[in-house]
Amino acid sequence: MGGVFESLKGGGAAVALDEIEISILRSLAVQLLELIGPGEPEPEPDADPLAVLFAASDGPTEPPSDPALARLFPDAYGGPGGPGQKEDPEELRARSAEFRRFTENDLRTRKREDALAVVRSLDSLTPAGDGAAVLKLTGELPLRWLGALNDLRLTIAARLEITEDDESAVLFRLPDDDPRKPMVMAYLWLGGLQETLIETL
Repeated sequence: MGGVFESLKGGGAAVALDEIEISILRSLAVQLLELIGPGEPEPEPDADPLAVLFAASDGPTEPPSDPALARLFPDAYGGPGGPGQKEDPEELRARSAEFRRFTENDLRTRKREDALAVVRSLDSLTPAGDGAAVLKLTGELPLRWLGALNDLRLTIAARLEITEDDESAVLFRLPDDDPRKPMVMAYLWLGGLQETLIETL
């Protein structure tokens, strides 16, 4: 089971992780939480529920300037000048802004909850004498982990400026002394975890 997810009897998935892998995964998940930012403040106990609902839906209208956040929270309608787009760029921008306003806060909350689920799962592990532990994911945790692994890979891909078109060329041709090499190795490792977790589901 080392390094890949396998199915659990009765549902769920399990993977054996050593102390270094646990530390790396936890560190990446915490960095993702920092990138996404803090959650929405809790409403006052006596607050009007309708006012809270409308306030919560009023999110940002502009895309993030950070390329990693822009990858995590892309424009719903692509953006002006995309292939096959014949609509007015201003209209597309307005539609994207309106969609973002009503969806981005919820999307941020979900991504934050996914990353928190990873941190909490790892914090509950107790490595054995050999430094390894078996992580078992049941219930909603496999989907939470799948979301977080995907977000981590998107974030690293943005930092490495990897696109789907040039992924293999960039990843497999870096020399060992390239400072991006550790991040590339993490990207590939997370991809293996993600792929085997999908297979268990």
